[in-house]
Amino acid sequence: QVQLVESGGGLVQAGGSLRLSCAASGSIFSINAMGWYRQAPGKQRELVATITSGGSTNYADSVKGRFTISRHNAKNTVYLQMNSLKPEDTAVYYCNAQVHSWLNYWGQGTQVTVSS
Repeated sequence: QVQLVESGGGLVQAGGSLRLSCAASGSIFSINAMGWYRQAPGKQRELVATITSGGSTNYADSVKGRFTISRHNAKNTVYLQMNSLKPEDTAVYYCNAQVHSWLNYWGQGTQVTVSS
């Protein structure tokens, strides 16, 4: 079992920045990759960014150049630095930990609201 606790969401004006954090606990040795997904009202959950245990990163085209995913291994924490935020970035952001392609854990979600 893996437990994920997110923090750092909030309300920000367009052009502003936020940093999300996701602290993992439990069977963290089993995690292959971690990432952030988001879900806006009326839309499907979508990938934002992922980072593997080896440090390889992947980003959605819509956030490339604006968001940065990173990890602090000693703290078992993954971060999402979000810059140049846009109103269309408004969503609930979920932390994900992948153990296998068929076994994923999710955090409770944190709301990010970007006002225009």
